[in-house]
Amino acid sequence: MTPNNDPARAAIDAVRHEVAKAVVGQDTVVTGMLAALLVRGHIVLEGVPGTAKTLMVKALAAALDLQSKRVQFTPDLMPSDVTGQVMYDQGSGGFTFREGPVFTNVLLADEINRTPPRTQAALLEAMEERQVSVEGAARRLPEPFVVVATQNPIEYEGTYPLPEAQLDRFLFKLVVDYPSAEQERDVLLRHHRGMDPHDVRAQGVVAVAGADDLAAARRAVDGIVVEEPVVDYMVALSRATRSSPSLTLGVSPRGSTMLLHAAKAWAFMTGKDFVTPDDVKAVALPTLRHRVQVRPEVELEGASVDGVLQGLLASVPVPR
Repeated sequence: MTPNNDPARAAIDAVRHEVAKAVVGQDTVVTGMLAALLVRGHIVLEGVPGTAKTLMVKALAAALDLQSKRVQFTPDLMPSDVTGQVMYDQGSGGFTFREGPVFTNVLLADEINRTPPRTQAALLEAMEERQVSVEGAARRLPEPFVVVATQNPIEYEGTYPLPEAQLDRFLFKLVVDYPSAEQERDVLLRHHRGMDPHDVRAQGVVAVAGADDLAAARRAVDGIVVEEPVVDYMVALSRATRSSPSLTLGVSPRGSTMLLHAAKAWAFMTGKDFVTPDDVKAVALPTLRHRVQVRPEVELEGASVDGVLQGLLASVPVPR
C-alpha cells in the first residue's frame, strides 16, 4: 500500500484537520502532539496562559474519541489526588479502590511545576510503566495513555521545576507561541460570534478516528525504515551535546532513543516509509531541548538552549 492511500495516515491527517476547527494556528504544536501519541510519548507544553494549551488537548482527545481528564496541579495536591486511593466502604464493610484522574487516555497535568516533587513523582510510574501502585497493588492504566503537562515559562515564584529525571521521561517539550496578528484576529472574531472555548463539540469537533485507528498508525510507525547512516547521525547529535562546551548536561541514551522514535513518527506523518536526516532535524529541538542544560556563563551572554542545539545541528555532518 502506498503512503498516499494509507488509511492509517489518512486517519491521523483527519484528526489534525479536525483539531484546527477549534484551535487557530499552532499547527506545529498539534502535529507534535499527534507524533507523540504515535510513539506512546508524553508531552510538556510550555507557553504563557491563554495560548489555547487546554483547548488543544480537549480538541485532540475529542477528534480521536479518547477520554481526557484535567488536573490542576497546586502546592497542596497530594499523590493520591492523582493516582487514586483505597477507601473504606461502609455499605460493603470492605475496602475499595477509588480511581484517580490518571485513569484516562489523555491526562492534562496543568501547571505541573506548581506542585511539590512528591506529587510530580507520582506520575513517574504512570508515565514509564503505564500503571500505578497503590497499597502495594499495581493497577494498569487505560490504553492509550499519554500525559500532557503544561507549565508557564515566566513564573518562577512558588514553582517546583521538574527534575532532570522526570523531564527525561517526556518525549517532547513543545513551545506554544503567541498567534500571529491575523490568527489573533480570527480568535477574536470567533469569540465575538459566540465561541465557547470550553465546549469543543459546539465548535464542530467530532470524532474522526478512534483507538483502533491510532493502534494501526502506531504499527505503521513501528515499521518505518531507519538506515544505519541515519542512526549514526542521531548518535553523533546526541554525543555532540555531551561534548559541547556550552552545555553542562548532554542528552542521555534514553534521549537518543526518543529522538529515533520521534523521527519515525515524523516520517510517517509526512508521507514517507523511511527516516531521512531532515526528519531528524525536524524533531531535534522539541525532543532534545528539555534534556540539556546551558552553562550559566553562556546563558548570561545571551545564548539559549534552542540556539545551542541549532548550532550543533549545523556542525554535525549529515549523511548522504
